[in-house]
Amino acid sequence: MESAVHGMPSQRVAGKVAVVTGGRGDLGSATARLLAEHGASVASLDRAGTPAGGNHPGITEYDVDVTDESSVARTIGKLSEELGAPDILVNAAGIIGVAGASHTASMEDFNAIFDVNVKGVWLMTKYVVPGMIARQSGSIINFSSIHGLTGGRNVPLYHATKGAVRLLSKSDAAAYGSHGVRVNSIHPGSMNTRMSRRSAEQSEIGAEAYYRQLVGSNPLPRQGEPDEIAYGVLYLASDESRFTTGSELVIDGGYTAV
Repeated sequence: MESAVHGMPSQRVAGKVAVVTGGRGDLGSATARLLAEHGASVASLDRAGTPAGGNHPGITEYDVDVTDESSVARTIGKLSEELGAPDILVNAAGIIGVAGASHTASMEDFNAIFDVNVKGVWLMTKYVVPGMIARQSGSIINFSSIHGLTGGRNVPLYHATKGAVRLLSKSDAAAYGSHGVRVNSIHPGSMNTRMSRRSAEQSEIGAEAYYRQLVGSNPLPRQGEPDEIAYGVLYLASDESRFTTGSELVIDGGYTAV
């Protein structure tokens, strides 16, 4: 959305403090940049050692381990002191795990993916939402997936975590709505990202056939681009969506429509 007067992006989240986990990944970094362009002070959080995507005005980088409660508590405390209490939380951090049927996974595989994809969302919410409750305002956007709505054979544990995120979002929407805090989930389809490529490369039918099967029969037969997800997050983060909570924003080229 462009300003008719200045030709610059309208400030849809001006004056807000936004926290984005997985902020150095493809979807997280696109989201962090767009929120910053629209006026937010953005805290981009990711694991220590993950390369940042470069310096962007309005974005401050923080290291965090979303699976570790002390790391989350310490990081939220630090960024709140430096930027202010968060108005927006985007839980974009996630891993896809090892491909294979459920019985082929190890306990280590199971624990690793649930720790990041589910416990990480819960821990971030646990430490951000009290400040939102105190101000009676806030927006939380949790990254699920189309496979939080449907099953799939390639990475079943990943799909299970995304189903959990979907229902945690709805439950938290019910719990925090009376405090003015909105909670929604976003459900990307197949995206042009490094994580998607890793999944395709693990497929038993090969990457090319995997993509053909996944998106070839979509109404919009292509992969999505990170900024197409970021604009969905921007809507849910902004006051434009002030009557939207407990919802599922599906951005998938029509994958779940057919």
